[in-house]
Amino acid sequence: MAAGSRRIARVLIDSPLPQLDRLFDYALPDELGEVECGVRVKVPLRTAGRVIDGYVVEVATEDDASRALSVVESIVSPVVVLPDRLYRLARRAADRAAGSAADVLRLAIPKRQVRAEKAWSPVSDAPQAASESLAEAERTLARYAGLVDVLDEGARAAVEAIPEMEEGLPHAMRMLAAAAARTLASGRSTVLVVPDKRDEDRLLTALGALLPDEAIVRHDARQTNPDRYRAFLRTLSEAPCVVVGNRSAVYAPVVAGLIAVWDDGDPLLAEPLTPYVHVRDAAQLRQELEGSALLFVGHTRTTDVERLVRGGWFRDVRALRRATPKVVLSTPQELERLAQRMPSSAFAAARDAVATGPVLVQVSRPGFAPSLVCASCRAPARCAHCGGPLGARRRGAVPVCAWCGRSANAWHCPVCESPQVRLASSGSERTADELGRAFPGVPVIVSDGTHIVEQVGPKPALVIATRGAEPLADGGYRAVVLLDGARMLQAPDLRIGESCLRWWSNAAALAAPGAPVHLVGVDGPVARALATWTQNGYAAAELEARAPLHMPPVTRVAQLDGLPAVVRTALDSVRELGIPAEAVLGPVPLEGGDGKVRALVRFGYGAGAAVASALRAAVVSDASRHRRARGRAGLSLHLDILEPDI
Repeated sequence: MAAGSRRIARVLIDSPLPQLDRLFDYALPDELGEVECGVRVKVPLRTAGRVIDGYVVEVATEDDASRALSVVESIVSPVVVLPDRLYRLARRAADRAAGSAADVLRLAIPKRQVRAEKAWSPVSDAPQAASESLAEAERTLARYAGLVDVLDEGARAAVEAIPEMEEGLPHAMRMLAAAAARTLASGRSTVLVVPDKRDEDRLLTALGALLPDEAIVRHDARQTNPDRYRAFLRTLSEAPCVVVGNRSAVYAPVVAGLIAVWDDGDPLLAEPLTPYVHVRDAAQLRQELEGSALLFVGHTRTTDVERLVRGGWFRDVRALRRATPKVVLSTPQELERLAQRMPSSAFAAARDAVATGPVLVQVSRPGFAPSLVCASCRAPARCAHCGGPLGARRRGAVPVCAWCGRSANAWHCPVCESPQVRLASSGSERTADELGRAFPGVPVIVSDGTHIVEQVGPKPALVIATRGAEPLADGGYRAVVLLDGARMLQAPDLRIGESCLRWWSNAAALAAPGAPVHLVGVDGPVARALATWTQNGYAAAELEARAPLHMPPVTRVAQLDGLPAVVRTALDSVRELGIPAEAVLGPVPLEGGDGKVRALVRFGYGAGAAVASALRAAVVSDASRHRRARGRAGLSLHLDILEPDI
């Protein structure tokens, strides 16, 4: 190093303050020795008068040593926890969502565990799958047209999974495991992202049949802090592996040859923390940076993925030989004529099927009677304290509010003064009670958020499950009955049709080959899409219907919440970019928002970078000007909201 020069570190500070979302220069004293990029450090923050954590992003030499710089206090750990590929992904994800890179890294990098770190040693060689397992994986992948080409070329594809059960697991899990095994055999890592622990356990079982345990890295919130940090350290090794986990697993710092997301329409894959980057978007950004293959796999297709397929960004991959469940529809008119919840055709199918094995009955809600009405005038029964809906935990029980939990011991109808209530809906427990009497001698199993059941055997049984909580059945269900479809479709949700089709399709995929699947009380486009197994066509039709309305995902939507003056300033900066006035909705007052307002901005994907930059600048300017305390920000942003609300 020349005389008069010095080493400097450019540090990303771990802070939620938007004005600190940039690299800061610090002098590196000689006593710290060699400092690698990506290590944790402690640095002084002069404006706050304290020492704060950060990551070294760059190490450089500057010739002008006269510039006043603070000095790096210490190296927290010599382990490079922020490799360059992870920093670039976090930066890109944050910029797209008008957020901070530190907020993204907080999801990606677990807290340091000293004991786990000291016991860790990098893995240089990863165990490989046996040749028999690889041959089985190739056979599984060969069932899809062009899937192997996608993996070899590092391309992007939307894969319509075959709705079958194979050896006690959904075929989709076998296919994902096969793709991971093939990628690992080529010397590259795989990242598999699933919505919840149920899907994760099934995928781990499928992977365990093909790969040794040493090649599989689990990454989820169920792990203890030391276990999660050990798993993270394993992904820093050069040896390839297969990472399986939930939302944050998409940021696993492996050199990925394949990224696959299962069931991207599940709301659990939407990040609830700022900057609210959906797994689907993070996976696309990562694929662009690393050139890996990218798969979005599901029994249905979201309108977001359909937009990518129709635009030519993603290939459409389907099975060479089409296999579809046997779906039977019963219309709302049929239920009204029979004046019963389950039509005779579905009841007869369940009665015949339960003689040979388990039968699945899907319902919309858990509990006994989630909602009550007045027995005289049928007005909804509401809590006198908070206005929440009253429900019953069992027949004859005192009504309880679903919001505040208070018991309504002396409830009277505010409309007709009647003290009597009537059960207005049937939850999983009430359905189990009713069907248990209709099928005497048949075991009844309830699976919902309170009663978690992962697997049922091949013996006769009635399985009453809420959507998404259906257990696997040995050999598949001998019949599937989908109740409460009309109630599900009534939810005030822009994507409720997509969601219902996804719930019903995933349940239908659990049926045994040739088993009947009865969708009760539903007609219209969603029912027809399920019956003909043309979910992709439904997504295409939904996309076309939203285009004239400029609703997502046809356009991107940003939601701005904040004080009126700050929101107006942010909207002015967006209008300067040429965003038309009709693309801005609001601002309108927020109920209970302490004077805050909300506005929506609709903009095209081509203008995304400029709009995100302008809105982020407004957030930084407001935070710098007022120096508000944490949690008192004058402007908060959420880009790419799935459900516009104004």
